[in-house]
Amino acid sequence: MHTSKKFAAALAALALAATGTACGSDDNDSNSGAGGSSESSEPLSGKIAIDGSSTVQPFAEAAAETYNEEQPDVNITVGGAGTGDGFEKFCRGETDISDASRPIEEDEIEACKKGGVEYAEVHVANDGITVVTNKETTIDCLTTDQLKEIFGPDAKATKYNEIDPKLPDKDVSLFTPGSESGTFDFFTDEINGEEGVQREKNVQTSADDNQIATGIEGEDGAMGYFGFSYYEQNQDKLNAVKIDGGEGCVEPSSQTIQDGSYKPLARPLFMYVSKKALARPEVKGFVDYAVAQQQTIAEASKIVPMSAEQAGKAKQAIGGGA
Repeated sequence: MHTSKKFAAALAALALAATGTACGSDDNDSNSGAGGSSESSEPLSGKIAIDGSSTVQPFAEAAAETYNEEQPDVNITVGGAGTGDGFEKFCRGETDISDASRPIEEDEIEACKKGGVEYAEVHVANDGITVVTNKETTIDCLTTDQLKEIFGPDAKATKYNEIDPKLPDKDVSLFTPGSESGTFDFFTDEINGEEGVQREKNVQTSADDNQIATGIEGEDGAMGYFGFSYYEQNQDKLNAVKIDGGEGCVEPSSQTIQDGSYKPLARPLFMYVSKKALARPEVKGFVDYAVAQQQTIAEASKIVPMSAEQAGKAKQAIGGGA
């Protein structure tokens, strides 16, 4: 697991805050999901397997590393195979928690039923899919119709100024997630009007958001999309494009994503937890911790935290899943 220096520093600060909270009064747990520790200070042990969305992965990694400050004998592995591939593993019973950047779909629900896997859906954070360009390519704002003319399955433009003369006279070169990604599913559904389809010419896909960022950074005229956290980690190397969903141009930010004004690309992020796993103290303790500490974990991993109302519903989902 690669951890940047900035991310490591944020984790260290979070671990210190979590340790302080653990040593404090239990009264802190009454706050609206913005703080608090795991419900039990009893030493726990065991293994927790997590895989799925690469967008949720930084949140899960931060939660795992800081939870281990309190529970060092719990071995937690976190993968980022993608939402779709993550659900395949989860529904086969190979993982305890499946990170997802979209809700579970009908075929996945059926696969879990076939595999005998019951689960709780836990909202853990928020995200806004961010359209980014190379630093040398300045595009201030795009409408959703213009995005479809760039990314859609019938898109024919080879240069951006073919869509609008005000756009750069540069070759269209796209870097996007692949079909295993929940980000790909969500973006294509919202922008292209059909989940799982986009243009094939002048597009490179990857399951690794870091590779997407590197590809866009290295090519003049390049454009792509991924979760907001990856833009924040690379904002010195990439430009974010404002999106006009019909009510004017809106910049992706923690505020616009959390309040829903970043339309139509704001979305909830989830952890799906096996009910069988949730009955194990180490898993229940971890999920309780992740929800109770969601705000500081989200800030450390540069993901948008839940609102107080959303955090309250997440706590109810855990209680109902045990």
